[in-house]
Amino acid sequence: MVNAPPTSDRRTREREPARETVLGAAKLNPFGDLNTLQHLSARLARTLRPVWEQLLRQEIRCWAEPLSVQRFGDYRVERGDALTAWAPLGMSPAAGANGGKAWCVVEGRFVLELLDLFFGGSGTVSQPLPTEFSPAAEAMAQRIARAIATPLAAAWEPLTRVAFQAERTEANADIDPDDAVIVTRFGIAAGDAQPQFVDILYPVAALKPHGATLTGKVLDKAEPDPVWRNNLTRATMAVRFPVRSVLAEPVVALTKLMDLKPGDVIPISINADVPVMVGRDRLGCGTVGTSNGRAAIRLTSLAFPEGSDQ
Repeated sequence: MVNAPPTSDRRTREREPARETVLGAAKLNPFGDLNTLQHLSARLARTLRPVWEQLLRQEIRCWAEPLSVQRFGDYRVERGDALTAWAPLGMSPAAGANGGKAWCVVEGRFVLELLDLFFGGSGTVSQPLPTEFSPAAEAMAQRIARAIATPLAAAWEPLTRVAFQAERTEANADIDPDDAVIVTRFGIAAGDAQPQFVDILYPVAALKPHGATLTGKVLDKAEPDPVWRNNLTRATMAVRFPVRSVLAEPVVALTKLMDLKPGDVIPISINADVPVMVGRDRLGCGTVGTSNGRAAIRLTSLAFPEGSDQ
């Protein structure tokens, strides 16, 4: 069951596969293999890592589990009666039409752990769990949903523009038990600790306007947009680097250094070739001279990394 204490990570955790349709039953998944949505979830897992690290105050790993398609009633039975936060994420297409809702589903234990950490605790959760959330816990559940909404929209950006708006946490999702939902599950674990799991549910009806996008081919390689590539090139070429040269590095004994006073002279000798540095890397060597009445260095040689073409 989803709300049972996690016992394994992604290497051993088994998920119920997408159910096959039976004769006379409504088709649960009209989108085919859903590889596109699986790739989207994997990309989202990478961008969610800093979100969880900020909330948990430690380094974690985050991954996307294989998605599944279920009737909501079956999913609800799997979760059982344990305390759970159901945070709706309103979906707004670019056209501004009502796009339905996705749902961020978080175990109550995890919400209370994050709440304790937020107020300076160690993440301790008292047992047994309460039967309902306090106003502070509801606010934490909505805070989690808000933190997820922005990277979720960014993950959808390559497919289609969808905005996600975190709404007030509810006691349950207002989805008909017979409606099909796509369950995308994300594992979160720190070190060798047992993972926590957070689900994002997409009602199939809410994704139908994006059916053409979800059933498209996933391209491993795509040609970059010429405008984007040119803008990136111009921005890269405009990056400024500090260039410096070390003319001399005299060595002075500590006794003489401590006796120095204004007017003393430290003799130096300037080599024929002085190093020219960009940051901490050697650009090359040059000779000291003047140009247009200002001190300058004429480059006599360039340094190239080993293995590069000169």
